[in-house]
Amino acid sequence: MEAKGSSVTATREFVKSNFGQGQYGNWVKSLPEDSAKIYSSSILSTDWYPVKEGLIIPTEKICTVFFGGDMKKGAWETGRFSADHGLKGIYRFFVKLGSPEFIVKKAGTILPTYYRPSAMSAEMKGEKKASVKILKFPDISSVLEDRIGGWMEKALEIAGTSAVEIKVASSLVRGDEKTEYLIEWE
Repeated sequence: MEAKGSSVTATREFVKSNFGQGQYGNWVKSLPEDSAKIYSSSILSTDWYPVKEGLIIPTEKICTVFFGGDMKKGAWETGRFSADHGLKGIYRFFVKLGSPEFIVKKAGTILPTYYRPSAMSAEMKGEKKASVKILKFPDISSVLEDRIGGWMEKALEIAGTSAVEIKVASSLVRGDEKTEYLIEWE
């Protein structure tokens, strides 16, 4: 399982932006050797990195080091930052221009651009309600499920929604056949 370098870059920038360069160095030192190598080198946003060493372990360390072990909060905030970081320039323009419904409909094509192999589907469940399902993600973890939830929340906020509420109704991590996010907004 691999993650796009842009996700890895967003993780690096999240730590630097929120905790400073000195804490970034300390965080990298806390990582296992394979993860530390990735974050001590140039990260190319177009390259692919092993998801465990490039995202799962580093996100878990973010949660441990900077969020007092609160895995959900740390992963969620990292995901929100990743959306804000990744949806810049022309991408931000399209997200702001598109309706939340348009963003939801495109969700199925977004996940595979960041993770491979993966598959996602999405559908509207009424006005200002949607269901987004991760159907395939071999090495998913709870921190990645939360990162993805945080990413979706921020992307919808960029699209002009407010009061976004996301609930994980089922989870691949917990042994369900899919991870399903139930989303409502104003």
